[in-house]
Amino acid sequence: MKVLGLISGTSHDGIDVAAVDFALRDGVLHGTVGYAGSAPYPEELRARLMRALPPAALTFAEACELDTLIGQAFAEVAADAAGRAGGVDLICSHGQTVYHWVQGRQVRGTLQIGQPAWIAERTGVPVVADVRVRDVVAGGQGAPLVSMMDVLLLSGLPGRPAALNLGGIANLTVLRPPGGGGPVAYDTGPANALIDAAVVRASDGRLRYDADGRLAATGRVHAGLLAELLAEPYYRLEAPKTTGKELFHAAYLESALRAHPDLPDADVAATLTALTAQTVADQVRRHDVDTLVASGGGCANPTLMGMLRERLPRVRVTAADEFGAPADTKEAIAFALLGWHTAHGLPATVPSCTGATGARVLGAIVPGAGPLWLPAPLPAAPTALRLTGPDGAAATGSR
Repeated sequence: MKVLGLISGTSHDGIDVAAVDFALRDGVLHGTVGYAGSAPYPEELRARLMRALPPAALTFAEACELDTLIGQAFAEVAADAAGRAGGVDLICSHGQTVYHWVQGRQVRGTLQIGQPAWIAERTGVPVVADVRVRDVVAGGQGAPLVSMMDVLLLSGLPGRPAALNLGGIANLTVLRPPGGGGPVAYDTGPANALIDAAVVRASDGRLRYDADGRLAATGRVHAGLLAELLAEPYYRLEAPKTTGKELFHAAYLESALRAHPDLPDADVAATLTALTAQTVADQVRRHDVDTLVASGGGCANPTLMGMLRERLPRVRVTAADEFGAPADTKEAIAFALLGWHTAHGLPATVPSCTGATGARVLGAIVPGAGPLWLPAPLPAAPTALRLTGPDGAAATGSR
């Protein structure tokens, strides 16, 4: 079955897409990544989305219009990607998270927009959507759902491996935590969210992110500000836990900088980059991780990756590309995987990672142009995932 995965993450900069042809053999799910790419949001739509995000107030009218416009944007990306992949059997759309309702350690609700009916109408292909809420209803955090892919993809690694995603928010999946039991996964804190906010602030909106970490590389880490930021209560909460731009947003940064009004922009960027590196490294050391497989936009920031490696001298830090998952589109591949599970009647969550009372089949399905057809449910889920490129060559380390 060929499945197309779609997601726009917490950086809110565009849509990641991947088409994966899955085949199950002897308990191992083999996926051929036929196409993977990213498409930026139209500038006007992105600006409108950013204005609507917390802590801003939002009308139902604006919510409806954004749901439609983002759904249409996803539909165009899906149609283009499906054509490039030679057609697909199913689409799984994560949509765009606009709010994650967290009270203490409990997630009460989660909202992703980007109406999937637009995707089904444009492509004629059935669409799995609204994938997070079932885990929330089962008592879970609704995240990180990518932990399912992490556990399967890294299953063959010895020792104590972990997967790290550096999007707007950083999340970590540890396959074998020191105390035993099942895998654990949770958001460690901001990855690019506050760095991006600092760059927007420094450039009066002309720039969105610290390209190649250049701004941070010219600054110095301010020890006082870093200590104040590390006092954030979220970091002391026990897992499972999730967070987002509901907490780590531009106003949060402005509040933190009030006590440092004359701090140069480069020093602010350097300090926030160190914050991400420090909060991730603290959790990696906590779980005695020996191999860290990174993905997400933060992998393209050499200043961030350098700070992370400095703090983890005994840990092998590598990219998800080594395992057949391009670092910048890994999450789109993950949602293709979740869609495959849903189509085959299989749960797609790891309860020890999300905190749910049990694993659940995820999402709601919007039919395509014809009658909805699904394969017969499978009696057992895959125990491992092996990804290859379109030429069939196995990725290094994925055998």
